[in-house]
Amino acid sequence: MENHYQKIVKDTDSRVAYSLERQELRAEHPFYGGFYDADELVHAKYAIYRVAAMMAAYCCADSSYYRAQRVEQAIFLGLAYIRRVQHENGLFDYITCNFFSAPDTAFCIKKLIPFYEFLQKKADKTAPEERMRTELEQIIRKGAHGLLEGGFHTPNHRWAIASMLAKTGVLFGEEQLTQAALAYLQEGIDCNADGEFSEKSAGNYNRINNDAMITLAEALGDDSYEQYAIRNLHMMLTYLEPDGSIFTANSTRFDKDRLIYPKDYYMEYLKLGKKYGIKEFLGMCNTIFDIVEEKQITAPDFLIWFLLEPEYRSFEWEERYEPEDFCKHYPQSGIVRARKGGFTYTVMRDKSDFLYVHNGSMKLMMKVAGSFCEHRAFKAEELMAEHCYGRSVVASGQGAANIETRTKRMQPPEIQLRQTMRGWYYLPFPEKPESSDWWQMDHSRRPRKTGPDMEITVKIEEQEHGLAVTVRTAGVSGAPWRIETAFAGIEELATEQEKVSVTGEERLVVAQGEVQAGNERNIIRIGPGFAKHRFIDGKEDSEAKQPGCATVYFTDYTEFEHTILITTERK
Repeated sequence: MENHYQKIVKDTDSRVAYSLERQELRAEHPFYGGFYDADELVHAKYAIYRVAAMMAAYCCADSSYYRAQRVEQAIFLGLAYIRRVQHENGLFDYITCNFFSAPDTAFCIKKLIPFYEFLQKKADKTAPEERMRTELEQIIRKGAHGLLEGGFHTPNHRWAIASMLAKTGVLFGEEQLTQAALAYLQEGIDCNADGEFSEKSAGNYNRINNDAMITLAEALGDDSYEQYAIRNLHMMLTYLEPDGSIFTANSTRFDKDRLIYPKDYYMEYLKLGKKYGIKEFLGMCNTIFDIVEEKQITAPDFLIWFLLEPEYRSFEWEERYEPEDFCKHYPQSGIVRARKGGFTYTVMRDKSDFLYVHNGSMKLMMKVAGSFCEHRAFKAEELMAEHCYGRSVVASGQGAANIETRTKRMQPPEIQLRQTMRGWYYLPFPEKPESSDWWQMDHSRRPRKTGPDMEITVKIEEQEHGLAVTVRTAGVSGAPWRIETAFAGIEELATEQEKVSVTGEERLVVAQGEVQAGNERNIIRIGPGFAKHRFIDGKEDSEAKQPGCATVYFTDYTEFEHTILITTERK
């Protein structure tokens, strides 16, 4: 992957140039040797990432900073800062959140270990490089012993800690580290049959978990851990949007709804694609660099892997990953992902924005909203899908990465969502409560009057150039509800009556006809519109509007049934 390597070298040099400007060089300053991040904070993890980029460039003969004295000085100042802020027990602080943190320490030493391994096996080490190796070993070994104390908050933290315990157990020949890793692994890996990890974090923590699984497989000599990563990486191929970004709206973590490109999955696709001969993974490596070039973003920070494993540089693969049309239902994850020509659509269970459509430059989100008892919007309890098609991969054991089946599209997919909203009221206690203070009462002991119930069903059918969405409400009459469609990435909205230039906060109630949303590249049409009322700001803590989006409302009183057509086309 010579072209990838050259781009990575170039962008590593840019990182180094930036880092040199951000280092604190005043010897009397408490942050001496550290680096200021974008928020002007100085902390261990950020310093480790800056020093790592510098070490990669310093050790790379193709870098303009190869063995540069200025960079050498910056590296040792940075390492001194890192050692200074590492606690006596080996743990680091993540100063905006976690202190004496085992998971953040795991992330820190994970970044440094490849450099230590590279310098460990380098035959022609210079004196400065040997000093780097020695200092890295001190930081890593001390951090590994800190991991023995444990402590985590989130699911992925377990695998970050376990993988680094297993890795350092092998690296330093310490059985206690390996045994500590196995204590975490006895819980079992939280990757479901769909290939999704618990946090559903396609933009960030899926790759963190994949890295951990690959490391565990290598450290423990058990390739079954890699199968979790393979399964997830196959799933991630279906999470690619037409603009090259990752679908993130299903995440339970900070990456939700963020614009994130898949560049940091590069080494996972390369490592496992090469090892198992998975053509889609190798093609995805090229696709990732196409995205990097098109979007003018920096290459992934993986130079050290090309230094550590030179065969990645000499290995070549010409093909790109070209997404085919598909409709994939991931039942355990509660999501349907589909691609049809130039657009993708996503349907989700238990989300108020249950439908997303992306056509490469614009995004549409739909919800059904109103007020019924404690409910403020439709959130499907059930998601059913028929006539799904596309690639399916079985990855359950050694060598299973190559087992693939393909289902062809026999007829258009049909997806149904359903929720029953239960109505209820409290009744008086049968006996006098212990307190007359409402907030001290045990309301779980109150009897309830139940009913009425509202039934909402949504059916989504694939059309030639879009979707047909049918919304039906039943069980309660006369409630003012609405169907909301929020648009992102558009420049104008047009109805039969008016055309509106979009700033992102527009709110239009459309009574009839078709609505057209557009920008210089694409058009999305929805309709026909209807408006039996203008009650779009509920008085009972109404479901929030999508921030920064223009929103179109179709309104009616329950019970109703309406079909809305969504079509998308290029200009």
